[in-house]
Amino acid sequence: MATIGVLNPSNSGVQSLHEPSSASAGEDSALSANPVSSPIVEGIKVSLSGAGLTKAAGVHGDNKDIEESNLPENIKQILIMLRRIQQQVAEKRARMQAVMADKRLSVEERRAKLIALQAAVDALNGGLITANMALSKATTQSNLTPEQVLKTASLAMKS
Repeated sequence: MATIGVLNPSNSGVQSLHEPSSASAGEDSALSANPVSSPIVEGIKVSLSGAGLTKAAGVHGDNKDIEESNLPENIKQILIMLRRIQQQVAEKRARMQAVMADKRLSVEERRAKLIALQAAVDALNGGLITANMALSKATTQSNLTPEQVLKTASLAMKS
């Protein structure tokens, strides 16, 4: 996993409660000529997995295969929309798993959160159905070559 960044008292510009100020009243402690000589204490550390780094690279990179295909723009846009909806469904399902594993929640809280998340998944699944129907209609109306039809199908199945 890669570390994105570390926030500690020496680079945050915020004085720690347990450290005495070495700056005079008119100076900003982050710009002080005499920095506090104490051990560096990590505040927040963020690590991303390989999948997280790939996702952090941006949506543009995720859809590069669609954007570089020789498909009509309307079909490209539908394929991108399908991927976004599939990603949202996966995120909601992951949140459902996290809620089910959260032992701090009461039974009622867990049930309420799961019902709300399931409703969101149901709505997104409806969006997937609509987007797939739009893709089917666009594919038949666009007079695609057999290669383009195959490329459309392969991109639609890739999530």
